[in-house]
Amino acid sequence: MFDIQEELKKLPGKPGVYIMHDDKDAIIYVGKAVSLKNRVRQYFQASRNKGVKIEQMVSRISRFEYIVTDSELEALVLECNLIKEHRPKYNTMLKDDKTYPFIKVTVAEDYPRILFSRTMKKDKNKYFGPYTSAGAVKDTIELLRKIYKIRSCQRSLPRDIGKERPCLYYHIKQCKAPCQGHVSKEEYRGMVQSAMDFLSGNYEPILKLLTEKMEQASEDLDFETAIEYRELLNSVKQVAQKQKITNSDGEDKDIIAAAIQDTDAVVQMFFVRDGRIIGRDHFYLRRAPQDDLQALMESFVKQFYAGTPFIPREVMLPCEIGEQEILEEWLGKKRGGRVHIRVPKKGSKEKLVELAAKNAEMILSQDKERIKKEEGRTIGAMKEIAGWLNLSGISRVEAYDISNISGFESVGSMIVYERGKPKRSDYRKFRIKTVQGPNDYASMEEVLNRRFGHGLSEREELKEKELEQEFGKFSVFPDLIMMDGGRGQVNIALKVLSALNLEIPVCGMVKDDNHRTRGLYYNNVEIPIDRNSEGFRLITRIQDEAHRFAIEYHRSLRSKQQVHSILDDIPGIGETRRKALMRTFKSLEAIRDASVDQLKNAPSMNERSALAVYDFFHGNKTQAVEAEEEL
Repeated sequence: MFDIQEELKKLPGKPGVYIMHDDKDAIIYVGKAVSLKNRVRQYFQASRNKGVKIEQMVSRISRFEYIVTDSELEALVLECNLIKEHRPKYNTMLKDDKTYPFIKVTVAEDYPRILFSRTMKKDKNKYFGPYTSAGAVKDTIELLRKIYKIRSCQRSLPRDIGKERPCLYYHIKQCKAPCQGHVSKEEYRGMVQSAMDFLSGNYEPILKLLTEKMEQASEDLDFETAIEYRELLNSVKQVAQKQKITNSDGEDKDIIAAAIQDTDAVVQMFFVRDGRIIGRDHFYLRRAPQDDLQALMESFVKQFYAGTPFIPREVMLPCEIGEQEILEEWLGKKRGGRVHIRVPKKGSKEKLVELAAKNAEMILSQDKERIKKEEGRTIGAMKEIAGWLNLSGISRVEAYDISNISGFESVGSMIVYERGKPKRSDYRKFRIKTVQGPNDYASMEEVLNRRFGHGLSEREELKEKELEQEFGKFSVFPDLIMMDGGRGQVNIALKVLSALNLEIPVCGMVKDDNHRTRGLYYNNVEIPIDRNSEGFRLITRIQDEAHRFAIEYHRSLRSKQQVHSILDDIPGIGETRRKALMRTFKSLEAIRDASVDQLKNAPSMNERSALAVYDFFHGNKTQAVEAEEEL
């Protein structure tokens, strides 16, 4: 169970993106924050005036998750990527296809230019970004052109060298005029390389130069010029923020990293599609004591990609793994194309792996307490129950219940708990076939005979086919059967198991006079249990779940029977005419009070069927009395 107030206490005071989910686990809002701790808490503070829309959104939040980033810029770009991918309901302001600017260096040209771009194409040019401020990008491009004398014209060089006069930028000393052949190709590309070094992270020379010019202008009391340099300095600092949320190669890749603590481990994955992080997931692992990070990664890659339909072109890991060539070949066959497993050593890819590792460490440290609490509620509770019954250990528990009203439509339910959690895919319903009237013991005997009879038949089929693994709906048997009741229900179960030559422990879940769980009946003894224990709470959950499942099934059958009870018993009235009558007259009372002519004029009805309905309600007194009672 996600405790929002508890999870709020664990939020880090770092930049990142938060993701809000509703009770169906759909993403309803994505936002970014300079401090996740401060921003997310604001949504759940009653004193704040949030507005109708935010109040509505907050009321639907069932849980939240977050991704920590290294800067606000990364958070902003990641927020944009996630919103485009998931289209959350409450992100109305961000539902447009807003794009972030890039700096494009046309390295495919002999004399490259530095350009502003809103898109990043998979071509031979070099892209830097994305950046959050278009103005800062334009200022930086202008600055780089001034410092490194990079051309901005659209002339095709070297084809057009010497064909036209040099432009104004040459005369104001902001361009070396490669269009006139005043600079060699090698010298010009060296200037472009210096500009790209800046865009790649070598900011210090330009930042130092601008700072010196700003300070000099200030000392000269030329404050207007000092302000210009200060604004340029701020623009360069904005562009200088490194970010790794979007990658220029446009490839699909999975970024995988892990955090290990004793026998626990968390694997964090970032999913990069078309060069953008579009989502993430994390997985808890129980680590074998001898497994190091390398063994953990190898095991995870095998298990994860064996069960996922999509295989990316690249898988980024924090360390080398064994059998890498074999795994690449296996993944390539599944993908239908070459797959590379890589360990990045530098650049944005390495930073992405580091970011994934940082998030994994945070999840592991913050969820350690929650994981232990959850295990106490589930696996720990199972161990407690096993201890009370003096059993060596239990993993799978099946519980049964019967539901009826005075013998009407008796049904049985079978629910399954594995490792302390409900396994709803294994739940089964039984409609009682051989028992008439309210006989819970006989009904339970039928249910158990059918359940374990089917299981034994499936196991025989398994042996005939010489298969090793268990399969089918009933072939997996429980470690413990829990009956909703005491001695009587337990003895019925033991009788059935004995007749089928099965040895499975059976206990009864006994309730007190107030219909609350009291204890367990096992081996002809009622075992008192601690009402404050996790084992007791699990028994209560199992008993309530078995009862709920049986009641819901019985209610659905009873509802169908009630619809059938009157109109479907009239000769000549099938489903089509029944629906037509109900649409026309709205109620059974109106149908009963209608004349033959009125009935005949209803859609799909004729005189013969109208007379049948009329006679049913008016012609036969016994039928009329029964109909009155049902009405």
